[in-house]
Amino acid sequence: MNSKRYLLRNAMIALASVSAVAGTGAHAADEARQPSTLFLHLDTNHDGYVSRTEAANARGIDRAFADADDNGDGRLSVDEFLKAESIQQRRQMAEYATDSVITAKVKAVLLKELEMKAFDVSVETRRGRVLLSGLVDDPRQARRAAQIASTVHGVERVENALKQK
Repeated sequence: MNSKRYLLRNAMIALASVSAVAGTGAHAADEARQPSTLFLHLDTNHDGYVSRTEAANARGIDRAFADADDNGDGRLSVDEFLKAESIQQRRQMAEYATDSVITAKVKAVLLKELEMKAFDVSVETRRGRVLLSGLVDDPRQARRAAQIASTVHGVERVENALKQK
């Protein structure tokens, strides 16, 4: 009998220890999630949440707001804000990758043109808008470069800042 009591007592102690450790771990994890500097900056009323109006002051977060607002209460908790930041960063990276592909394609088609010296023409892309800069031999080449760039898939607009040598 003593051995059964001993085993039961030790099992209860072990269970209590596991519960205490699990509770402490969860509590410590919650405490470890401190608001980011951006969260604190946007939370102008200091209520511990970022509202849609407050999020409008951060480009990208406002676009990710609906996707991150898991409970649909119209405000982001620290965890939801972290999710919004992650969504925004993924979108930025996708946008950057897309712009890089567009730049590469524009450069490739300009290289194919025999009249174009690609090293004289710089191509930059931001959100599908292509900026051509550098030097060309004549205005006709500048117009042709812009025309060629505008045919590349993904180009929304071409800004031609090419100058004649």
